[in-house]
Amino acid sequence: MKILLSTVVVALALGFAPARADAIKAGDLKIETPWARATPKGAQVGAGYLTIENDGATADRLTGVSADFAEVQVHEMTMSHGVMQMREVAGGLEIPAHKSVTLKPSGYHLMFMKLQHPLVKGQTIKATLTFARAGQVSVDFPVMAVGSPGPGGRTGAMKGMKM
Repeated sequence: MKILLSTVVVALALGFAPARADAIKAGDLKIETPWARATPKGAQVGAGYLTIENDGATADRLTGVSADFAEVQVHEMTMSHGVMQMREVAGGLEIPAHKSVTLKPSGYHLMFMKLQHPLVKGQTIKATLTFARAGQVSVDFPVMAVGSPGPGGRTGAMKGMKM
């Protein structure tokens, strides 16, 4: 028991937070582990991440995202011949039936643009996701450290990026 407690204390001290156990339900969708990275002072963009699971028999689509602190788009980051390319996902992001889609560093993510204020570690930001079938869903994004790999350190950092 003492070793387990010590492990938990060390993990929390290093900034690893346990994944949230409570998912947000919206129709057939389940939204889990939302989080965002803190931004350096003066940054104009930030990013948000989460997992969307579709337990239904019909696909849904993330068609938009809004927030009162920034303009928001769904982006995809890819590598092509060693060059990072980031672009908006045109037409929204499909959430296939009986599958999940994870927005994470080095892949799909929410791009918070024209930030009105920095994203600060320890704070929580809110955004509203709009789905074609499930409608609008308000989501809280806990802000983790600059360069954080995410809750539990499991989501992977953007390789080659210096923060």
